Amino acid sequence: SGSQLVTSSGDTTVRPWDLSNHGCTLTLGGHAHAIWDCSWHSCGDLVASASMDSTSEIWDVNSERCRYTMCGHKDSVNSIEFLPFSNTFLTSSADKTLSLWDAR
Repeated sequence: SGSQLVTSSGDTTVRPWDLSNHGCTLTLGGHAHAIWDCSWHSCGDLVASASMDSTSEIWDVNSERCRYTMCGHKDSVNSIEFLPFSNTFLTSSADKTLSLWDAR
């Protein structure tokens, strides 16, 4: 709807925000180190996060929990992005690799 934003933080949390209410709606935590990047899925129910702990996670904002943790990179995961209208997402890492994942 254009009224939601998600942020990542050095405090190991991901926070969805509702811009129409000017507030954070939820705090999701589970990574061991800073989170460099995050991305909304086009459905609006899932958020992906990329962390310095070498993992990426898929969060379900409705159940307020982590659905999946992806381990495969050998260094910090620096960016993450869902491909539009799909269950596929891409991560890039300081280990100089890109990985394509299926969130199903």
